[in-house]
Amino acid sequence: MLDIKSLFSGESLLAGLDIGTSCVKLVELNESSKGIVLSRFAKMPLAKGVIVDGTVADAGALTAVIRDLFKKSGCKRKQIAISISGNSVIIRKASFVQMDEEELNILIHDEAGKYLPFDDMSLVDYDFQIMGDNPYNPNQMEVLIVAVKKEIVEGYVDAVKAAGLTPVIMDVDSFAVQTVYEENYEIEEGNVVILANIGAAVTNLNVIQGGISLFTRDFSLGGNSVTENVAASLGVSLEEAEKARIEGWGEDSPSRELFLQGLIGYADGICSEIARSIDYFRSTSGQESITKVVLSGGGALIPGISRDLESRLGVDVEIMNPFKKIQIDNKMLAALPAETTGPLAVVGIGLALRKTGDK
Repeated sequence: MLDIKSLFSGESLLAGLDIGTSCVKLVELNESSKGIVLSRFAKMPLAKGVIVDGTVADAGALTAVIRDLFKKSGCKRKQIAISISGNSVIIRKASFVQMDEEELNILIHDEAGKYLPFDDMSLVDYDFQIMGDNPYNPNQMEVLIVAVKKEIVEGYVDAVKAAGLTPVIMDVDSFAVQTVYEENYEIEEGNVVILANIGAAVTNLNVIQGGISLFTRDFSLGGNSVTENVAASLGVSLEEAEKARIEGWGEDSPSRELFLQGLIGYADGICSEIARSIDYFRSTSGQESITKVVLSGGGALIPGISRDLESRLGVDVEIMNPFKKIQIDNKMLAALPAETTGPLAVVGIGLALRKTGDK
């Protein structure tokens, strides 16, 4: 069964494996007397076509990259948490009459057509989380339902198992980002915060209030589209454009201004889609007051994207810092600049925060 994030149980930590469209990232955390410490972060590129629309298209290639990543990183943990995102994941909120979890599970399974776009639940992995009482009807409760076709889940699980690892938890990218935010930031009950994780091919949006997810949406735009357009415009390789997108074009480069202008221009589609999604949330929820937007993922490092979103939305926009409360091991500090590593590592850190005894 698909597992949504839940309360920690005190069991051992897992390795977090963030399988993206263009990169696989590995995160390992340890607990110390001073708190949680990032002890390992490693990543390897993933060839185009291995992951397509959130589905494993080349399991052999994915397994080879995962195996190589663990070997080169020196990670010895075999139990891992992974996640998925994109159009393959269906997330719905629904109201139900008050009942216990066992009754709710049976009801969702038997009447799935009312809540999910699947006729045959035997082909679907799903999970749910009771969010609390319906604010307008105390006899009802609010429930978050997450569902994915079994064949999609099995594609990831089989590739991971073939690499000699044991997938213990399957999460959702949006909720992994939320886990990191709640670990590092103070949660104020009335504040509405928008978490926007801009990946290579998919952007995940999660609107939260007081630790509760109010609205989620994934759309197929991300950093790859920006990189490809900039590379074509400036006549450089994809590798050069990607490096420059994250690190910035050299100060002495005559193409610097053109590059920065191109980045902002090409990121316009991502910003527009985020703004449209937030406008939709505002109009359907009646929630006009948004406290801030917090960006993560490689796309968060696009120069100017925060200012662009601030001007469109009229709210503060910041880049998530997963190291506000999570420390970086001293041995890794020199090789891991927190400013650029943090946004890239967020999903992996959220997965590595999970434990074997979680729901």
